[in-house]
Parts: sequence; C-alpha cells; structure tokens
Amino acid sequence: MRVLDARFLEAAIPWLLGAIVVYTLLRPKLGDGDHPPRLGAPIFFTVFGLGLGFYDGFFGPGTGSFWTIALIGVQGHNFLKATAYTKVMNATSNLASLVVFIAGGQVLWVAGLVMGVGQLVGARLGAGLAIQRGARFVRPVFLVMVLAVMARLLWLRFGA
Repeated sequence: MRVLDARFLEAAIPWLLGAIVVYTLLRPKLGDGDHPPRLGAPIFFTVFGLGLGFYDGFFGPGTGSFWTIALIGVQGHNFLKATAYTKVMNATSNLASLVVFIAGGQVLWVAGLVMGVGQLVGARLGAGLAIQRGARFVRPVFLVMVLAVMARLLWLRFGA
C-alpha cells in the first residue's frame, strides 16, 4: 500500500521552497542574530529529525533548506549557526542512507567516493567563508541555493 505518492512531493516541494524564499525576503532581519527557541531542543530534534529524516530518505531535495529555516524560525539560531547544524543533520542522514544502501549492496563506490571528496572540499571552503564573513554572508548564499534547487525541480518536472 502506498501512503504518499512521490509525484505529490515533486509538485509540492518547489512551492514550499518558494515560500521559504518569500518568507526570507519579507523578513530582512531573519537569521541576523539568535533569539530564544520556541521549542525545547529534545522535542525539536526528535520531531524535525524524524520528519525531515523520513523526507530526506523518501525524496530528498531541499532538506537542507528546510533544516535551516526550521533552525532559524523554531530554534532561534542565526544563519551561520543554523547552517552549521544543517550540515550535521545532512551528514547524519547521508550516513544513515549509506548504511542502508551498503546493507542492500546498492552502493556505487567510485561515484560515492568522488562525490564525498567534492563534499569535503566544498564544506571546507564554505565553512571557512561562512566563519570569516558571518550570517550576513550566509543569507544571500542560502537564498541563491534555495532558488537553484527550486529551479532544478521545476525544470525536471516541466522543462525536460
């Protein structure tokens, strides 16, 4: 029995990403500084960890954007801190997926290792820039990346 059709997510996710862009643009101070959390960390990470972890395993695109905006809006983190937490959450999800795919014998080792090296290099350069330039630098990069993911999903659905 299918509970959720992936085509529904293919149609809905670009709109959710667009809502994140609009929300971020309409709140120019969003993520500039920390504010008190709206939900305790154990509850937040349980609810969002299970929800976004399931989403990432089932479908995936935009997971980092959803983590970042949730960490800013619900946990009160600035863009820099939210992005750092997002990287940890994405790495955790990727490692869990890797274990599942290894168990199923479904790993393309060469492609995965090449991508892993690219991820490490990108993470090192990105983290250095983010730490050096701060939350005000991360915000526009976040917006550009959300728009890029949204455009790619729309292109895959309607343009190809």
